Amino acid sequence: MANSDASNSELDYADTLWRSADALRGQVDAAEYKHVVLGFLFLKYISDSFAARREELTAELEAEGISGPQLESLLESRDEYTAERVFWVPPEARWANLQNQATRADIATLVDDAILAVERDNPGLKGKLPRDYARRGIEPVKLKGLIDLIANIGFKGDRAKARDSLGRVYEYFLGKFAQAEGKLGGEFYTPRCVVRLLVEMLEPYNGRVYDPCCGSGGMFVQSERFVETHGGNTTDISIFGQESNPTTWRLAHMNLAIRSIEANHAERHSPSYGSGTGGDGQGHAQARLDSTRVGAGGPTTQCAQAAGPVWLSARPRR
Repeated sequence: MANSDASNSELDYADTLWRSADALRGQVDAAEYKHVVLGFLFLKYISDSFAARREELTAELEAEGISGPQLESLLESRDEYTAERVFWVPPEARWANLQNQATRADIATLVDDAILAVERDNPGLKGKLPRDYARRGIEPVKLKGLIDLIANIGFKGDRAKARDSLGRVYEYFLGKFAQAEGKLGGEFYTPRCVVRLLVEMLEPYNGRVYDPCCGSGGMFVQSERFVETHGGNTTDISIFGQESNPTTWRLAHMNLAIRSIEANHAERHSPSYGSGTGGDGQGHAQARLDSTRVGAGGPTTQCAQAAGPVWLSARPRR
């Protein structure tokens, strides 16, 4: 009962955030706006995770009698964060810095620069985050309102709970954007209840899970939850997927990253799953299907007609 109440409370909270964010959308198309909002959510999460680790590290170092310049130097040591599987966030990309400059007319450019800095210092995120805020032409006052709104979301404290909280908000927003886009929303989002049913049928206790139309990665998220719910070890499963739309592919990578599911992608496009061989002529797609549980989340026609879907492979990191 307590879990149900907590879940309902989080949904109410997410709905309040959604209504506020949607009110700031104005005339911006939902298909464009989702990348703006979800990119901000991701940036806020990694910034809060970084700040939480910095507080832990400060306490650890002070307990060892370290202070002054030496303390400050260690607090800016990237290894102290990556060793705990926390993304390194450079100073210009930290949320407090962005919020302090939110009134500037060039705030969109500053956000793009911040995301570029995050990708530069975290190779695993390179090319996977939305970095075109300036191009979208959103009024600075609306961007400031969105930054101030998301600033009220707290992802500090217990890392697992923060991850779970953001995951639910992110998933809720994906669903709302899918509704706003109508039938086109099906290209990146399948209702959670449908995906959960598919996963329950597949029973991915271990092995490999393959989604030929992975969209924003819901199948992979639900597979990890299935394993956790049944007392298994999430490192016993690996996930593979294809997605023909590069912007949707980025949504998937952010969705997995906030849940600490480490994802990699092919350096080049691979033919669609319906073709006989991969880019290396070695039956790439079919090879992935050996001893693999297959689930299709999005519309198969979109993937089947694609000239070159992007491969994505991932494994939960703990």
